[in-house]
Amino acid sequence: MRHVLNMLPKTHITIAAAATVVVTTAILMSPSAEVEAKRMSYTLDLEQGQVSAIVSQKPQQKPIKTPEPAAVEQHSEITPQQVEAAAPSEPESRLTWQSFKIKSGDTLSSLFKKAGLNDGTMLSVIHGEGEADKLQRLYAGETIRFAIDSEGELAAIELQRSLLETLKIQKQESSYIGQSEQREPESKPAFASGTIDGSLYLGARDAGLNDRLTMELAGIFGWDIDFVYDVRKGDQFEVVYEELYIDGEKFSTGRILSARFVNRGQENIAILYTDSNGDSDYYTPEGKSMRKAFLRAPIDARISSSFNLQRRHPVLDVVRPHEGTDYAAPPGSPIKAAGNGRVQFSGWKGGYGRTIVLKHGDNITTLYAHMSRIGKGMKTGARVKQGDVIGYVGSSGMVTGPHLHYEFRVNGSPRNSRTVKLPDAQPIPATELARFKAHTEQQVAQFDAFRSNYKHLALVSED
Repeated sequence: MRHVLNMLPKTHITIAAAATVVVTTAILMSPSAEVEAKRMSYTLDLEQGQVSAIVSQKPQQKPIKTPEPAAVEQHSEITPQQVEAAAPSEPESRLTWQSFKIKSGDTLSSLFKKAGLNDGTMLSVIHGEGEADKLQRLYAGETIRFAIDSEGELAAIELQRSLLETLKIQKQESSYIGQSEQREPESKPAFASGTIDGSLYLGARDAGLNDRLTMELAGIFGWDIDFVYDVRKGDQFEVVYEELYIDGEKFSTGRILSARFVNRGQENIAILYTDSNGDSDYYTPEGKSMRKAFLRAPIDARISSSFNLQRRHPVLDVVRPHEGTDYAAPPGSPIKAAGNGRVQFSGWKGGYGRTIVLKHGDNITTLYAHMSRIGKGMKTGARVKQGDVIGYVGSSGMVTGPHLHYEFRVNGSPRNSRTVKLPDAQPIPATELARFKAHTEQQVAQFDAFRSNYKHLALVSED
């Protein structure tokens, strides 16, 4: 080795030594991120007295923010003065969050002031892009959060409307951009079973069902069962419904998935089915719709006078047929259309007072009388859907007090709306039957499993 060095000129040896020092220093001073991002090898040309750097790129997981020196290129020749370490990137500014529970009387302006922000900033936000203007609609009980950057400027806002919905607004350059985010809750099936002793409401409460699920249960079977007059002590019900969870915590209930109601010994089963178009409804296991083409009653109220063709008129004191059913309800109570149809008559109709007559198909009409006012848009020829509010209870016409008089006519002849056989809604179409049967088998099996487990737990608790 010493012999080889003696053969080289002293200048070359000096250059080589200097280059070695430069290269070693550059490697030691380079940040670890740069070493991972690039692999650099150095060659020495002892004849020309130059140092060459060869840079080989390596795929990076994250972009490197620090720029490379402009003078360094692949296969470029550098001098010791051109070897520099890349400057580290500056840390991101930290945000300070302030959170406020919105109370009755709070305004957007007052909340901004609590966060140390002025009305000018507030206007910039609500005049921003996307859904930023939705920030103007505030409700008591919601939570609003403000993010302030290190310079005291507003960087972001989060308005949590519920556990599932949050409005997020962020500053991007000189504008604020808002977007609503919806969280999908996790759904788990749950089971409830009960026996009616007094009313459906009391029985459902004892079984652990909330008011909303109880009303939904009544609505599912309401076309076949009058829950005011038909329910008897000893009637039974079973329900499979959704429990909704967020982050592992239960926060609400969802839809009824399947239900069974035994009324006077007759079993009624309903199963929720969503067809290939995304439309959901309840059907019997055989595919018949639980809905009828008509509601049994157009209002939730007690009957004050039944259908009676030999009734004595309360005002005229003469025998005059009562061709409908009267429902006593407070003035202003909403009246629903019993079925799909068109408005055949809308206005004042003698002793009926303010009245609407709906035509359903070729042979059925329904009449709604003594209204305090007629619903908006209920003009002759207007289309209505089952359940639409068409008017409000009153005492117009020849009456002794506020109530709804409701008539159901077939080919012009009056029929008792509480006992007439109502036509069914459309059943499962033939194209959906195979899919429906597979879904039904799964739901029935789930129902049976819940029922079996429930009975087992009941026996264990008795022991």
